[in-house]
Amino acid sequence: MTTRYNPALLFDSGTFKSGLSLCVGSNGKIDTATAVDRSPLAVVELKNKAVLPGFVNVHSHAFQRLIRGKSESRVTSGKDFWSWRGTMYHAAASLSPQDVYDVARMAFLEMVKAGTTTVGEFHYLHTAPDGTPYEDPNLLGRQVIDAARSVGIRIVLLRSAYLRSGFELSPDPGQTRFFETASDFCRNAEALIGTYSHDPHGVRFGIAPHSVRAVPLDALHPIVAWARSKDLPVHMHVAEQLAENAACVREYGRTPLALLHDEKLLGPDFTAVHAIHITDEEIAMLAEAQGTICSCPTTERNLGDGILAADSAMRAGIRIALGSDSQAQIDPLEDARQLDYHLRLMQQQRAILDQIGGQSLSARLFACATVNGARSLGLDSGSFTQDSSADFVTVDLNDLSIAGHTGEDLLQILMFGLNRSAIKDVFVSGKQILRDGKHALEEEIVARYQEVHRRVWKDTLGFGVAR
Repeated sequence: MTTRYNPALLFDSGTFKSGLSLCVGSNGKIDTATAVDRSPLAVVELKNKAVLPGFVNVHSHAFQRLIRGKSESRVTSGKDFWSWRGTMYHAAASLSPQDVYDVARMAFLEMVKAGTTTVGEFHYLHTAPDGTPYEDPNLLGRQVIDAARSVGIRIVLLRSAYLRSGFELSPDPGQTRFFETASDFCRNAEALIGTYSHDPHGVRFGIAPHSVRAVPLDALHPIVAWARSKDLPVHMHVAEQLAENAACVREYGRTPLALLHDEKLLGPDFTAVHAIHITDEEIAMLAEAQGTICSCPTTERNLGDGILAADSAMRAGIRIALGSDSQAQIDPLEDARQLDYHLRLMQQQRAILDQIGGQSLSARLFACATVNGARSLGLDSGSFTQDSSADFVTVDLNDLSIAGHTGEDLLQILMFGLNRSAIKDVFVSGKQILRDGKHALEEEIVARYQEVHRRVWKDTLGFGVAR
């Protein structure tokens, strides 16, 4: 059955237009974004609402939703990324498989309420807290997938390889749940993918060697080769921290991005997560390979990582996608606008990313939140094109945050002023999962998350680190 949605305004060709309909087939695909001469069996009127493609969150660690606000003191979490990890490790070590499910549902619910229809979950919790594999070595991965299916969000599980703590470092006890051997990783990943090979819900997968420090080169090559033999996207943390770059130089004589380039590991299927501390020469390397950068501005400023040179990357033709990463805040449009805002503070100018390649700032940032993310994850969503996935969001045109718009300037107002209160309905593959701002399982999800939260932090001093 085809359903025609009639909004007040529909996103089309970079702007919002009236008098257009969005037609969705029974297969959950876009039939046409503009045709009004169809005779669908169902018509849904979306009065005073605008319809736009759903947002794509390329990089998420769902379990880290549990540490929001718990690491904001030097007394307990130190002054930088490396000491912050102690708080994160405490949370990671505290979670049962049921807890992993409950916390992931909370993170995914918040994403949906922010207009996100797809999440790329960079998953590296694999074993029991003491490092013992579960009888099903993919138990925790399946818990995360089940959490996404419960909420209704589309998931691409980016199963992460984590083989060591770092160059010439002893195993860190906080990372015990992350470790697998390279052979175990490939075997377990293949088994997990096989479990969902005929999944009607459309669960997708990618492979995510955690970083050069966590996956040495002799293991990285076969893992990436295996992923490419399966036509899976490859995601990897790259150059997030200067110390990471320095360690890579000590081990290999090159920085991470240069190493990946020289070893021919970059490609159109490769997404470099963060890529903050890269040179102009390395930007050219990634551009030549047609790779993607996933920026996570909220997390990057929360951790003090640094600022992505988005202007240089975009001028080189590199696509930039967005991720919520540590879940310090979940707001894809906030992440999009921060790409430009961070550069404004550095360069003391405005609209730094405007008119690169002749594209307006708002259109460019919107692409980061939608089509660029979909491409990074190997999906056909993020836009209203024939046969793309019917993943879309409605916005209340009477919301205070966007009052005073016109069809011509609505995109700019959305990108730089939208509050999440304006997001009312969310559809994934044509199925409605958020209705008038409410999710059918919201009360249960929040209540179960609060139980986990109380149990994990009950013996703390209030800052998020156990006594």
